[in-house]
Amino acid sequence: MDYERLKDLVDFNAIAVDAGCSGNPGPMEYRGVYLGNCQQLFHFGPVYGTNNIGEFLAIVHALALIKRNGWDMKVYSDSYNAILWVKNMRCKTKLVRTPATAELHGLIARAEAWLRNNPQHAPVLKWETGEWGEIPADFGRK
Repeated sequence: MDYERLKDLVDFNAIAVDAGCSGNPGPMEYRGVYLGNCQQLFHFGPVYGTNNIGEFLAIVHALALIKRNGWDMKVYSDSYNAILWVKNMRCKTKLVRTPATAELHGLIARAEAWLRNNPQHAPVLKWETGEWGEIPADFGRK
């Protein structure tokens, strides 16, 4: 990451999140990294799901981590859909509930409940991939 070029555009005291999915749906995972040093803070998966669900869960995971630790920081995501879902406190997925997706749907319900119970949370900002390059949490599967 080009810190010098981005220093006036990005707050490096933040968590960048991203998801990766092989197929859609398919094996999905997500993670969050601290922008200050690109250290991975959390990783989840793989589980059977979709990329958008992973992006949503990654944001909520980061928000919960920030709150639990009392950190004053932001979250960056490159997913418009996931940011909107967080704003609306609802994961608007069409992934059908099956035995294979039951655990993931449970995580979605838990994330939605967390958002309803924590409406005042850290800011969630759009990572501008076109201007700034790939988000540091990217899985590099494009």
